[in-house]
Amino acid sequence: MTDGRRVEIEYCTQCRWLPRAAWLAQELLTTFEAELTELALRPGKGGVFVVRVNDEVVWDRREQGFPEPTAVKKLVRDRVAPGKSLGHSDR
Repeated sequence: MTDGRRVEIEYCTQCRWLPRAAWLAQELLTTFEAELTELALRPGKGGVFVVRVNDEVVWDRREQGFPEPTAVKKLVRDRVAPGKSLGHSDR
């Protein structure tokens, strides 16, 4: 998909990070229900927890630690809906 409206969360199955990935996915789908065309959960290994928008890495746990939902929402918003207000999350 080339329109920048696909989000992928790759998470480590060995670390049991599916609940964390699913919770973040829920947060993103709730916030961007009209803007996203797809959100995928991708099982991985080796401690991976990476968020991509249209194949661009916007968050990598190895470099930035675990993300707060607000930080990821801002990064996703900047790519899929630049004019969208995130309400209290923007403050």
